Amino acid sequence: MKNTALLAGLLAAGLALTACGTTAGNSTATGGTQGFTPPALPALGKLGAAEGQLSVLAWPGYAENGSNDPKIDWVTPFEQQSGCKVNVKPFGTSDEAISLMKTGQYDVVSASGDASLRLIASGDVEPVNTSLVPNYNDVFGFLKNQSWNSVNGVAYGIPHGWGANLLTWRTDKVTPAPTSWSVMFDPNSRYKGKITAYDSPIYIADAALYLKAHQPDLGIKNPYALDSTQFQAAVDLLKKQRPLVSEYWSDYLKESQSLTSADTVLGTAWQVTVNVTKSGGVPLESAVPSEGATGWSDTWMVAAKSQHKNCAYLWMNYIISPKVNAQVAEYFGEAPANSKACAQTTDTKHCDTYHAGDATYASKIAYWTTPISQCLDGRTDVKCEDYGAWTQAWTEIKG
Repeated sequence: MKNTALLAGLLAAGLALTACGTTAGNSTATGGTQGFTPPALPALGKLGAAEGQLSVLAWPGYAENGSNDPKIDWVTPFEQQSGCKVNVKPFGTSDEAISLMKTGQYDVVSASGDASLRLIASGDVEPVNTSLVPNYNDVFGFLKNQSWNSVNGVAYGIPHGWGANLLTWRTDKVTPAPTSWSVMFDPNSRYKGKITAYDSPIYIADAALYLKAHQPDLGIKNPYALDSTQFQAAVDLLKKQRPLVSEYWSDYLKESQSLTSADTVLGTAWQVTVNVTKSGGVPLESAVPSEGATGWSDTWMVAAKSQHKNCAYLWMNYIISPKVNAQVAEYFGEAPANSKACAQTTDTKHCDTYHAGDATYASKIAYWTTPISQCLDGRTDVKCEDYGAWTQAWTEIKG
């Protein structure tokens, strides 16, 4: 579900999105540089009695209740501990999450960086009182007060986990092992018609990241801060890629099925896709190519209109508790946010594999960030294309 008009609506509403200097791929950037003033909404002052129910909007794999796998259930123990009956609604893309949040039916959402600022600017989520979330103290410092989860030094969510958007391939179909995204962007790729790519306007950033390395004359510094020339180059690259792509995916399980059947043999993927597919015996590998990768850092956020905020805070503290955060991170295939989760993983090397405490590695990932007309790389002499333009272009790219 594409929300073309959302950002334009925010601008029309007078949320002055002024020039900002955040670098999306720099994990040391601090909050407050986004250049806009969000609606004045208070954070919850103190915890009260649990309201008895909670509606959770989550990426698949983040709030498992046993319906997909009876052995994977984090919701039931929370219900037993808190007295909050949980309803989970999974979503497939950030745009879908934003559309669903606009209904006012959900209390908390696991938002990626390409959604979080839009939710903040529109007033759909409110600041969080981190002192009411004891497990926040153990969250890795480089995930706190970042440009995608805070504004003007005010926290708007609780970090959950993070990771890279990987290049994955079937080792029995793709040789030699690719080391560059060119295997997906080269018009002469030998895998034409067997390539899969992520179905979202934010995928334009993947093309921009590739151009940053291969066409340095474009001057791309931040794949989410593209002036008209840079943006058009990325769009043109994706239009040229279109004949190579047999499927665009938003549901990782469907992508796994496609890789399993060999309808596709390489493409962009989350680590969870790789894990699920390999567990079925499919010869699959993945890597961060030489050009780097986009990625996500997800945040639990509280709906401003929620009528169950006490349950929402209990959920946020529970889902990032060491044991549960470890379970979710292993199941989904990501780095946990809680530093104590690393001692709770079944695989003792999980946090090493996913660079969980490695701030240097984290800083190399170009995290999803909402593009706005005020360039996120700090330029003030040009305007950058906002998310509305990205959405329109994505429709054109896909045809």
